[in-house]
Amino acid sequence: MKISLYEHINHVLDKQTYDENPLDQFTFEKLASSCLVRGYKDRRGNKYNCFHVSKHADRIELKADYYIGIDWLIKGHKYVHVQPKLNKYVVEQFKAKSDTEEDVLIDVDPEPHEELKKEENQVHINYIKMLLDAMSDPIVAKECADLVRIEWEDDTIKIEQQDDSLTPFLVVQFLQLLRQIVRKGLKKSYYKVRENLNNRIKGKILVSQQIKQNVLKNRFTKTYCEYQVFGEDNDENQFLKKVFRFVTAYISNHQRFFVGNQKILDELANYIRPSFEHIGDLEGEEVLRHFKHNPFFKEYKEAIKIGGYILKRFGYNVSRATENQPIETPPFWIDMPRLFELYVYQKLLQDNEHDTSKIKYQFSTYGNALDILIKDGEQSMIIDAKYKLQYESSLVHQDIRQVAGYARLNKVRTELGMFDLDDRNIDCLIIYPTLTYTSILPDSFKLSSIRQQMKYLKGYYKTYKLEISIL
Repeated sequence: MKISLYEHINHVLDKQTYDENPLDQFTFEKLASSCLVRGYKDRRGNKYNCFHVSKHADRIELKADYYIGIDWLIKGHKYVHVQPKLNKYVVEQFKAKSDTEEDVLIDVDPEPHEELKKEENQVHINYIKMLLDAMSDPIVAKECADLVRIEWEDDTIKIEQQDDSLTPFLVVQFLQLLRQIVRKGLKKSYYKVRENLNNRIKGKILVSQQIKQNVLKNRFTKTYCEYQVFGEDNDENQFLKKVFRFVTAYISNHQRFFVGNQKILDELANYIRPSFEHIGDLEGEEVLRHFKHNPFFKEYKEAIKIGGYILKRFGYNVSRATENQPIETPPFWIDMPRLFELYVYQKLLQDNEHDTSKIKYQFSTYGNALDILIKDGEQSMIIDAKYKLQYESSLVHQDIRQVAGYARLNKVRTELGMFDLDDRNIDCLIIYPTLTYTSILPDSFKLSSIRQQMKYLKGYYKTYKLEISIL
């Protein structure tokens, strides 16, 4: 049985009401005693719950957090599905409270507001576009390796096709990696070729095949040989071609997952396809275990890993990529805050000539890691990308206090050349999502343009905010 969760909406399970069906005593006690909450460990080793469970004597409350995905509550019985949605009311409250000078430190709305519960305030996030944009930049794509966690060893969960957030995510990730590989050029290596040669010998003779194919059939002018060739038709490229076939079949038969992104995906596929036309078909899946990764072709390692995930999803059967039946999925979680960070990072790089000396991602100091540090003389600033902004004023204050604290770190001031000069304060900027569609104009994330667009937070000194559409 599925339990759907959205941002900031508590889902209450009790003995009296649950979707108009009371929970029986056994199920309630089972939930109370063995309800699972999986932890998600980020790159810095911090562990966060993928969702929250509060247990009480007469009820159990579930609440979504910073991840989207599907996981078991009770194995084989109940599972939780956190959908890719944000609440418009939350964002509107952040806008209002961050513009308030007097009340910004006061806790309000201790109980969920009625507006939070309205279905019209729940807006689907175009996370596919966020991933497409982020991975379109080769610098940002290198940071996308651990955006998804898949629990292959756990029991699979049967879900409807429309609830599948994992496969579209993997498909887009694979296509973007393949685009980078094609742009650099397919990897060449030595690979073995078996061929029945006429009137010549090359490499070594395969005796058993020679007897079967030629001696027993009186073909005395032919020799069955195995020899090495240096070229692109190797196992790795054959594997990528096979996954590419799965991916294109899936996209053409499940277009509802890619609404608004279909044109970009078609262009990606058309760009990739010619490079694999001369690549042969893969024979056997065991070659996966023998791939050796070349440091010069770093994209291959991640592409082969993601490709392996995709083939597992379809049981290595391409016809399953065209089906619209309920599917089996392993538990999985997608790290949305990190994806939002990378989405913002890509926009900054794109509009500022990929100047990584000026735009530093995840600048680390004393166990802290700033999302983005802008090193630009007197125009330097610290940028914090906040994917989900709570509607309570105290947490608005906490977000602002966090980014302001980064500005007082000695290592940050030294990096910006301010440590020994004077006591100037560094500008702080919070970039947060908006759930109204606004087209992102060219150069809108140029550093000079950002300074023109960002809005001053009235209750704080040299602290600003800027919204970005994720629709």
